[in-house]
Amino acid sequence: MAASDRMVLGPLVGSIDQGTSSTRFLVFNAKTAELLSHHQVEIQQKFPKEGWVEQDPKEILKSVHECVERTCEKLQQLNIDITNIKAIGVSNQRETTVVWDKTTGEPLYNAIVWLDLRTQSTVERLLKRIPGKNKAYFKFRTGLPLSTYFSAVKLRWLLDNVEEIRQAVDDGRAMFGTIDSWLIWSLTGGKNGGVHCTDVTNASRTMLFNIHSLEWDPELCQFFDIPMEILPKVRSSSEIYGLMKICPSLKSGALTGVPISGCLGDQSAALVGQMCFQDGQAKNTYGTGCFLLCNTGQKSVFSEHGLLTTIAYKLGRDKPVCYALEGSVAIAGAVVRWLRDNLGIVKTSQEIEKLAAEVGTSYGCYFVPAFSGLYAPYWEPSARGIICGLTQFTNKNHIAFAALEAVCFQTREILDAINKDCGIPLNQLQVDGGMTNNKVLMQLQSDILCIPVVKPSMPETTALGAAMAAGAAEGVGIWSLNPGDLTAVTCERFEPQINPEESEFRYARWKKAVMKSMGWETSEAPSNVISVVGLRNESTED
Repeated sequence: MAASDRMVLGPLVGSIDQGTSSTRFLVFNAKTAELLSHHQVEIQQKFPKEGWVEQDPKEILKSVHECVERTCEKLQQLNIDITNIKAIGVSNQRETTVVWDKTTGEPLYNAIVWLDLRTQSTVERLLKRIPGKNKAYFKFRTGLPLSTYFSAVKLRWLLDNVEEIRQAVDDGRAMFGTIDSWLIWSLTGGKNGGVHCTDVTNASRTMLFNIHSLEWDPELCQFFDIPMEILPKVRSSSEIYGLMKICPSLKSGALTGVPISGCLGDQSAALVGQMCFQDGQAKNTYGTGCFLLCNTGQKSVFSEHGLLTTIAYKLGRDKPVCYALEGSVAIAGAVVRWLRDNLGIVKTSQEIEKLAAEVGTSYGCYFVPAFSGLYAPYWEPSARGIICGLTQFTNKNHIAFAALEAVCFQTREILDAINKDCGIPLNQLQVDGGMTNNKVLMQLQSDILCIPVVKPSMPETTALGAAMAAGAAEGVGIWSLNPGDLTAVTCERFEPQINPEESEFRYARWKKAVMKSMGWETSEAPSNVISVVGLRNESTED
């Protein structure tokens, strides 16, 4: 087909959205923010031991190439000229840790996923070196408590336990990165001149980064005993990092020469995609986990109620950094995947909504999915999953409903914490992420929060945020972030439909269930003891 016959849409921006459960590549119109096409590939999670969660970095990279190529084919079928793709943004699951060999381009171990719990003994060992074993000792420097969640302890574990990695560090061959760094390095040439960088939002989740000076912190690196030469260069979230290079082994090169010019951790990307640029604006993303971020502007606010202080974005080299308060919940969509893959209650994730809708109640059954301990606001690694309030009447529909309610109750806990820290209660909640397609969940969320829940009609806000950062970068300049130029978003609203007293009663029962989930796991327990109450997120797959 002649190029002149192709549809002319003006400049387009591609977005790589590499999440915990899947990889996607999406293409947006830079002038209208319209989603034109996308492709998605599910990513395998490996559970080699109790509490361990890993992914294959090569599978992740291959999935990105596949998504890019398939999306470009779909665009050509739609008669859209792919040479109009002028920039690419990257959004990624945060904290997940990769170490690779810069001479071969090969990973030296599987990626250790953010949910992984193997580092609990590493955390306990490190705590002994901190005055008063204070988990919050580095909070004012990093915004984070010492936890299995963040990259520094995962990297420490790899250095302690993987001989190939120790050797590569000694030989000067090792590179560390979160998923964004691994992808950008690989896509810009890999061992042949790939760019080893990250952005401030991803760096702020490592526990090695000073969120005020915006630099790797030598004292933190010394505390964790991490060699600074393996760390990526930290850049802003919106600038040209490098150009896409052809990948001969995967026959992938449709976008060769296109600049990668946006990079944001997935939760920061969703904040940008929801256009929460004002101090006090907040969004909640329902993915594998659940993440509520509230923009606090150019000042870092430190929580008294179990929230993290994180970098929201820095949209240009010379632009100011903005901060956010974050409530992180480890298990949201993952509980649906667990019911599907481990218990076989449903064959597809979509069936959960149908099961829950058939009963409309959990019938007094409460499900605390603390598979990876409890994150915000408790930060309690000893917790494990429990289902309580069971009777002979309870069936799989009630458990499905309780699982959805659990996501909503966990959101209520972090919303309460944000309201206390900010002093101004949110009067509505902006939501996004894959689970927001579940209307039962969205109505439940509004009922449990007692405020409206607002969902944009285009739920791919994470990918949109990365595309906005890429399109707005200096040297690209095809996406305006001026408030007057941002497109109005059509939304669906869910209003509370139950009285606040019932909501409070159910929430109080939930809190009682949470207390029962705590203190379950002890380091002394023999590893071969399996208990019904200590529900875990182990895969049924090999």
